[in-house]
Amino acid sequence: MAKSKFKESSAHLSLYGALLRAKRRYGGNKEAILDADNRVLTYTEIIRASLALGNAIKARTKSKERIGILLPTGAGTLLAFFALHSIGRVPAMLNFTAGMHNLNAALKAAEVTKVITAHKFIEIAGLETLEAELSKSAELIYLEDVRDNITTKNKIVAAIGSIFPALVVAKPSYKEPGVILFTSGTEGDPKGVVLSHKNLIANVEQVRAHVELFETDVVFNPLPTFHCFGLTGGALLPLFLGIKVALYPSPLHIKIIPDRIKKVGATIMFATDTFLSRYARSGKEGDLSSLRFAVCGAEQVRDETRSFVKKKFGLTILEGYGATEAAPVVAVNQPEANRFGTVGHFLPGMEHRIDKVPGIEKGGRLFLKGPNVMMGYLTTDQPGVIQPLKEGWHDTGDVVVIDEDGYVAIRGRVKRFANIGGETISLAVVENCTKAVWPENEHVALILPDPKKGEQIYVISDSPEANRIDILNWAQQHGVPELSVPKKVFVVDEIPLLGTGKVDYAGAQKLLETLMEKPKAIVE
Repeated sequence: MAKSKFKESSAHLSLYGALLRAKRRYGGNKEAILDADNRVLTYTEIIRASLALGNAIKARTKSKERIGILLPTGAGTLLAFFALHSIGRVPAMLNFTAGMHNLNAALKAAEVTKVITAHKFIEIAGLETLEAELSKSAELIYLEDVRDNITTKNKIVAAIGSIFPALVVAKPSYKEPGVILFTSGTEGDPKGVVLSHKNLIANVEQVRAHVELFETDVVFNPLPTFHCFGLTGGALLPLFLGIKVALYPSPLHIKIIPDRIKKVGATIMFATDTFLSRYARSGKEGDLSSLRFAVCGAEQVRDETRSFVKKKFGLTILEGYGATEAAPVVAVNQPEANRFGTVGHFLPGMEHRIDKVPGIEKGGRLFLKGPNVMMGYLTTDQPGVIQPLKEGWHDTGDVVVIDEDGYVAIRGRVKRFANIGGETISLAVVENCTKAVWPENEHVALILPDPKKGEQIYVISDSPEANRIDILNWAQQHGVPELSVPKKVFVVDEIPLLGTGKVDYAGAQKLLETLMEKPKAIVE
């Protein structure tokens, strides 16, 4: 399909309505999902299965009730997602890597008392302890049990609904909540991000108008669907645009995924820089060569990753930028307009404003408004109450620079700038310097208070060779101010990561504070 002009009205329908529209456009027999076990589902099969599942769950839930989904990326997750939509319930996507404290906070904020999961997933993932704790806070509904108890009546409703959906499918307004996702909880309890049906569908239509996609493409998505990048970009976008999606349950299977990409003939991949770099290094020649491009978000794409995948596989990276609150895609490079070091242009239909930040000369704090920007937050101090944005503007907390050609460059989060003796230093610059010296390792720059200079910068690294002197020498040779050199470097076995592959800054900060109490771990 060629790029098309973005029309906001194309998003004026429900998420289940968008699935039905895709079936009409591309045909009920078109293969839509390829699961990790090689099971293939057509649009007709997705609709029939989700209707049967939804009808079986209906009696156990209430209209518009928020129901948790605790499942890995796969066909079962999407069937549960659409099953809930078919009966007018709102899915709340739960992060099973977040820990019980954060899960309880998410349940409280969104007023979730029922959670859909699966016995097989709990067993394979070794989540029995989490399951036991979670069952104290919510009723667990297991997919296997629901499937085993699907009645003839449920099947008849599904059969009728697959032909005459208007008779059985719920019809919520496109302005109503379509999904609840949760922030990572790095700055206190996780907040629920309430995205409407329109928010999600609009974001799919914005991407369609921005990047040329083809019905012959095959998307490979290993990212978790509890993260908006994995849900919208890696699942809803291909489903709604008639593109086959190959789902994979975990991005952590570094040695398996490259071969899987080759076997399914994927042409587009969604990933983070961290994961793509690892796939490329573990993959054999040709494993990633079927890809037209990889879309990377959630963290900055490093020059080393870009050059390595290009040299080994001829692979182009399109770096993008998003926020859960924007459903999530905000800006992304295009194959014909790909400027390294930027995240491309804003998607059509988006408004932005830049507010100045004291101490930062170039760029400023980014605020966003548009059809994809959320309805509001849910918090633990006001459970179940959607707190709307002031005048519709979302404060991203990110510092950006926009050049004369409209390309957006991310300079970092406002909170990821240190103030040392009155000078403002970007932690991203510190990390880039460290990465330039040890490109195959992970490094995180962090801040601690300092009685003399206000703040000081420290680095934790998983490179056994990491040390301050080599970073200082590199900085001096490349004209980087010495203030961007960390005061001390800590060598660790492993950098804390979130389930999405992004650095767990809260975990890293706690690790740093622990290491500060063990001077022998410091590498000067």
